[in-house]
Amino acid sequence: MNGYFHNKKILIVGGTGTIGQSLLRHILTESPAVVRIFSRDEHKQFELQQKYREFGNIRYLIGDVRDYSRVCRAMQDVDYVFHTAAMKHVPACEYNPFEAVKTNIIGTQNVIQASIECGVEKTIFTSTDKAISPTNTYGASKLMAERLISAAQYYGSSAKNIFAAVRFGNVMGSRGSVIPLFQQQIIENSRVTVTRKNMSRFMMTLKQATELTIEALKKAQGGEIFVLKMPVIRLQDLAECVIEETAKQLGMNPASIRIEEIGLRPGEKMYEELMTEEESLHALELDNMYIIPNAFVGRKHYANAVPAAVKSYSSHLETPIAKSAVQRLLIENRLIQVAAPKREWMSV
Repeated sequence: MNGYFHNKKILIVGGTGTIGQSLLRHILTESPAVVRIFSRDEHKQFELQQKYREFGNIRYLIGDVRDYSRVCRAMQDVDYVFHTAAMKHVPACEYNPFEAVKTNIIGTQNVIQASIECGVEKTIFTSTDKAISPTNTYGASKLMAERLISAAQYYGSSAKNIFAAVRFGNVMGSRGSVIPLFQQQIIENSRVTVTRKNMSRFMMTLKQATELTIEALKKAQGGEIFVLKMPVIRLQDLAECVIEETAKQLGMNPASIRIEEIGLRPGEKMYEELMTEEESLHALELDNMYIIPNAFVGRKHYANAVPAAVKSYSSHLETPIAKSAVQRLLIENRLIQVAAPKREWMSV
């Protein structure tokens, strides 16, 4: 069956990451002409080659988003670009701030300039709720990248290019997320460390993140930010659910696994925002997402969209979902999959 990506040429920048691989899986079902995977992680590219060796329409390109000429070369004759590459570990960005600038800001500008140079039809950038009222380097760099994407839309030379951004919460189970970390801590130390038990976060599944990104590509008319409606989860509820499900699979007693508070990391926030009150003044609302239009390119029409309520969309102000709902999310999305550790390893 023909789909949106049928016979199209797609570039996924940062294609070996969690979001990039999920986009690849979806796109391949629609018979694209080619999907180019661009990243600097040669080992992950090798693993992808082994996994998808029966597909002859995937190209694996080693390169760094900081290298404009390499990005431009990778983008030749491409129809759509997904820009998912980022330096995103909060403490690492705090300790190495200019490295975050080079990847998240300069790298994004490289993608923008290459998209214009190569005549790409649509370019979608993946951002984060940490870009809202940022208190850390990672969030500030992603906010700047969002601004670059918005500004790219009203460049005089970009009349034929469409740029847009999607704003994510925490993607549950992604590489670097707390769920795999909690599981590792349970297996190795029979404890889970959290910064603050009453911390809250907007969270989404990998499936939701992928669908939002693809929906944004389809709906984008120029310079928007798309924000998925997603549940708020308390960190304590998440930790308790991971403990209970992991202990069940390993035959452990959940009561033997403790939760230990260790305090906020440098630059970390107690709460996150999806959208500021100022942004909500102009935002539109659909059943599953908000659309923040570009203020400089004129009002666009989106079918079935209505004005959003004017307020700050903060995880501190929204009601967290019940612990039972968190547990259901983990089980339904198979986010707790652990193998029993070997006896000799556990005895070390």
